[in-house]
Order: sequence, then structure tokens, then C-alpha cells
Amino acid sequence: MRNLVKGKFFGSVTVGGRGQVVIPAGLRKSFKIKSGDKLIVLAKPDMEMFSFVPADNFNRFLNETAELLSKLKKKTLKEA
Repeated sequence: MRNLVKGKFFGSVTVGGRGQVVIPAGLRKSFKIKSGDKLIVLAKPDMEMFSFVPADNFNRFLNETAELLSKLKKKTLKEA
């Protein structure tokens, strides 16, 4: 639970008529988000929460996870 409250508050946003939001300037600067960057939208419906993750970071996470799973699979097959 303690990790849940770690982080920094960057402000709030208002959803416009077309469903658009403006990402606060401080957040864009901290995460080096610029016009045209792709963001992945993730949701946890049971907690009514969602988040935006820069696509490059998400792709890196997926690649690292795939490598780890491959190593675990090889290790598991050797032990069987």
C-alpha cells in the first residue's frame, strides 16, 4: 500500500467535449512527452483507474519481459 502513494501530483485535467485532455506541462516535461508521441492507455476497471504510458517505455517493458520469460522457460525445461 505504501508504494501506491509514492509519486508526484501534477495537477488535474478536464475532459473536453471531444474527449480530449491536456497533459499538464510539468508532467510532459518530466517524462519528455512531446507533440506526436504515442501513449498506451491501460485500465484497471475494478478500481476505476487508468493510466497513460509512453509507447516506447511500454514496448521496452514488453521486450524485457519476453526475454525474461524465455530465460525462465529454458531453465524450466532443463530442470524437467
